[in-house]
Amino acid sequence: MAVSRPRLELTWIGKENRPRLEPRILLEDPALSHHAPHRVTENDQFDNRLIHGDNLLALKALEQEFAGKVKCIFIDPPYNTGSAFTHYDDGLEHSIWLGMMRDRLELLHRLLSPDGSLWVTLDDTEAHYFKVMADEVFGRGNFVGNIVWQKKPSVQANAIWFSTNHDHVLVYAKNVLEWRPNLLGRTDEADGRYANPDNDPRGDWTSGPITISLTSGQRGAQYARTGHSANLYAVCTPSGRTVLPPPGTCWRYSEVKLAELRNDNRIYFGTTGNNVPRLKRFLSEVQEGIVPSTWWPRADAGDNLEAKREILSLNLGDVFATPKPERLLERVIHLATRTGDLVLDSFAGSGTTGAVAQKMYRRWIMVELGEHCHTHIVPRLRKVIDGEDPGGITKAVDWKGGGGFRYFRLAPSLLEKDKWGNWVVSKEYNAAMLAEAMCKHEGFTYAPSDEVYWRHGHSTERDFLYVTTQTLAHEQLAALSEEVGEERSLLVCCMAWRGSANSFPNLTVKKIPNAVLNRCEFGHDDYSLQVANLPSAPKPPPPAQAEFEF
Repeated sequence: MAVSRPRLELTWIGKENRPRLEPRILLEDPALSHHAPHRVTENDQFDNRLIHGDNLLALKALEQEFAGKVKCIFIDPPYNTGSAFTHYDDGLEHSIWLGMMRDRLELLHRLLSPDGSLWVTLDDTEAHYFKVMADEVFGRGNFVGNIVWQKKPSVQANAIWFSTNHDHVLVYAKNVLEWRPNLLGRTDEADGRYANPDNDPRGDWTSGPITISLTSGQRGAQYARTGHSANLYAVCTPSGRTVLPPPGTCWRYSEVKLAELRNDNRIYFGTTGNNVPRLKRFLSEVQEGIVPSTWWPRADAGDNLEAKREILSLNLGDVFATPKPERLLERVIHLATRTGDLVLDSFAGSGTTGAVAQKMYRRWIMVELGEHCHTHIVPRLRKVIDGEDPGGITKAVDWKGGGGFRYFRLAPSLLEKDKWGNWVVSKEYNAAMLAEAMCKHEGFTYAPSDEVYWRHGHSTERDFLYVTTQTLAHEQLAALSEEVGEERSLLVCCMAWRGSANSFPNLTVKKIPNAVLNRCEFGHDDYSLQVANLPSAPKPPPPAQAEFEF
């Protein structure tokens, strides 16, 4: 009988508090959108999205359209090193960070495709707390690995304890049974390990040991029970020497199989024929790429200094303190996606994810709240699209420019309070915005018809939605019902109506704003990690209460 392990949970102050997010619509600003004047290659991606606004609200806004469609999510969130939370005690500091990250992580999980993956860069301040929290959201079994990335080349001489030269990149799969990373491209260094000292007609080869553990698994259990193993025997080398596997190991192959390999010239005993046998592995037979490891040195994935130089070369003003190099993002995107797949970064920072995804012909979505969305990201992406960014991975991928992106901002809250304290539709909403917002609240796809005035959206081929700011009379509802017909249904959202709406079986009538008033928090525009927007610190708990438990 299998023994189940108890589930470990991370507890923090306010964990039970969850925001009731309003599903906002997105408004495009064509003046900030940018596209190449023509296609450069057949793989150019044009419908990328840059969203300016709170990333939690933005993720909620994306949920209806993109749930289950994002192949790779890369985020570089605030590390919570203490500099951002100087006015809060340590326990509350962790609690605020964990709560805000948990809310975002749950939405990111819903956006991921079944074969998608999440990549999160953190340092030791919160990486291990995040791991336990992410285990709850993704499932512990969907944790893939902890990549150690060398972010600095040299030791920090003024470090008090240790010089921190690495960051963590935590990797989760939506479903570990469906996700596999792509292989890394073979390098000249890797291929340089192959040679052909015996002039084998099959070409260059390298050798590897043919011993395995004698004490582990079923083989070890059998050996412990019987003292015998079919793979434990003496081998006579071509020179006449008899060799046995080292203590605690046995040969990987049976005597019969080893004899077959020797006859096929796949066992190597050294140039003198006197060495312990090794298996020949031919370059022509190895897989086309290299399995990625969890150690990413700066020589392979760049470092913070390289990233700063990349930003400086673009002449965009102030450089971020710890930007991520394009080579790091190239490796993540290469392992996690293929051409045309969708990449999401909800902490866009300087826009490296979008720049690299563009150069690698991936579709992308980025979200950024700060003003550097306009001072850094937009100008950087324009240079990439126009082929005016010579740095980063441009030469490595032979990028010539092309594609484009659309710039969006979050719409204001649908409802606001009037001077008497009553909730009403925001004055900033026009008829089209209201129709799109109600479609999102009611779970309909916004698709206004040019021919049928009452078809603003649909949920199926026969179920539609109509939004109007009018008060509908009984006669108007009757006319709508007749046009809709018996084979279709219509949800009518209006300010008010006269008469009985129940008289029409193919109509469902709802009043705005009552229909959505209690579904979410209206008028809440900022769920960000900015210190100025954080709540005041509550009174500390009694000393006997622990702030964190496992």
